[in-house]
Amino acid sequence: MVINKKSCNFAISIRITLQYTMNMRQIKILLLLCMVSVYTFADNRANFNIVPLPDKIQTTDGKVFILQDGVTVGCKENDENMLRNVRFLSEYVKEQTGITLNNQAVNKKATILLCLNEKINNKEGYRLTVNNKKILIEGSTPAGVFYGIQTLRKALPVMKEAQMIEIPAVVIDDAPRFAYRGMHLDVSRHFFPLRFVKQYIDMMVLHNMNTFHWHITDDQGWRIEIKKYPELTKKGSIRQRTVVGRNTELFDYTPYGGYFTQEEAKEIVRYAAERYIKVIPEIDMPGHMLAALHAYPELGCTGGPYEVCPLWGVFDDILCAGNPKVYDFVKGVLDEICEIFPSEIVHIGGDEAPRTRWQQCAKCQEMIRKQGLKADAKYPAEAKLQGYFTSVVEDYLASKGKRILGWDEILEGDVRPSAMIMSWRGVEGGIEASAKGHDVVMAPTSHFYFDYYQVEMNRRFREPQLIGGTLPIDKTYSFEPIPAGMSDEAKSHILGVQANLWTEYITCDEVVEYQVLPRMGALCEVQWMQPEKKNFEQFVERSRHMTDIYQHYGWQYAKHLYRKSEVNEW
Repeated sequence: MVINKKSCNFAISIRITLQYTMNMRQIKILLLLCMVSVYTFADNRANFNIVPLPDKIQTTDGKVFILQDGVTVGCKENDENMLRNVRFLSEYVKEQTGITLNNQAVNKKATILLCLNEKINNKEGYRLTVNNKKILIEGSTPAGVFYGIQTLRKALPVMKEAQMIEIPAVVIDDAPRFAYRGMHLDVSRHFFPLRFVKQYIDMMVLHNMNTFHWHITDDQGWRIEIKKYPELTKKGSIRQRTVVGRNTELFDYTPYGGYFTQEEAKEIVRYAAERYIKVIPEIDMPGHMLAALHAYPELGCTGGPYEVCPLWGVFDDILCAGNPKVYDFVKGVLDEICEIFPSEIVHIGGDEAPRTRWQQCAKCQEMIRKQGLKADAKYPAEAKLQGYFTSVVEDYLASKGKRILGWDEILEGDVRPSAMIMSWRGVEGGIEASAKGHDVVMAPTSHFYFDYYQVEMNRRFREPQLIGGTLPIDKTYSFEPIPAGMSDEAKSHILGVQANLWTEYITCDEVVEYQVLPRMGALCEVQWMQPEKKNFEQFVERSRHMTDIYQHYGWQYAKHLYRKSEVNEW
């Protein structure tokens, strides 16, 4: 804790006053008691130097606001979302400080008042005003008010049973830099249940994120119920064995599985929406489909047999793009996905789809001829076939009012400008896509693959086994989503930033937490803050209070930022 100047002067004056009437030992005891008092007082004070740092914080000369039991909280509007915001604020304060607010629902005279203000330009922006009599949180939408609530929440100290908390007089005006602020979770390689997915969303909320990219199908497991195709979960959700280590020739021969019913998936969507988070499902196609091919082998070029994949990596067996049944299958799956997920965006993957089988497949070669697909100087005809496949899927989703989002490989098939691109193989795909008029989300492996190690090779002895790679938190923090030299038009297509967590080697909740915390904090400052206001050293100091909140909720987090030295010892 920092002892301020007034506190020091007060302590010195006590010593001068009493030095002639008390012996030195007594003076030291009294000074210690004074310092304890000062520290306790400081612990009871809110601090708006949070993560992410608000854009404009103007301190005023007014007296502090006293937060204590019985303070009323309410909203002006009789609106479902605003009433929920009131409940959220009450719950956050109770959980974090022990203080019980008096929830007054619709009450324009409440001491803590939430209200809509159409003069605030950004739909996720907010104004937070604190004086000695009132706290006012305003936004042009309930989402904006919600982010103001997060700022107040994170400013509060973490205490079990606070008697009162002093909140300094301030006016904060804040808004995010990017509209798309995403975080990804792969539940296909390893399965994480409903309870933990909700917790993951709560972690995103704490870091001002608004998009949950949910990777729910892959070679190693199909994790979403599709009623038209029940074998997808009956067979495709269970792998009979899993490789031991990094693709050795050893397997555990232990069945592993799990999936979400449609009702459970809808519960996730509802839970996220209440917290202003959009859920984007990913059904990866035409590659990463071995689990589906095991359930329906007729959808592959060879007819199988196929296995729910026990290995990690990229595999030649993918959907047969020349088989009409494949398109019926994809449309049937997407029909139900669109019913479950109201998001206007559906992620269709498109990455790591080898065209080896297509080169030898008579049906695929016939489709190439039928559609008049030609190789060019850069890509073979089979790449154009994937472009045709993607266009069919895009048209079908467009008929349902949806847009497609795909990994940057889909650019190899001449997709339409309406397709959104997620640039993962560096930023080059994002630069190319934005120049062609595609909306882009930046998610390069170099900065945002949170399944990578956080330390160098010689410091990994005490780290969990991971897929490889090195991504320290300062590198994540350093990322600039809009590369230099882009035109203004191209810049307008950079919608935002996302980090990805693939789970080949991430087998349990605690490792997920450890890999994303506190890196979510670095990510959210890239997503939220203006670049000129970012400062890594200050971020490290501000993130210390975030770790108090992590600990309060029992979340594991990596401590590399806060250790003076790390020695690998037995």
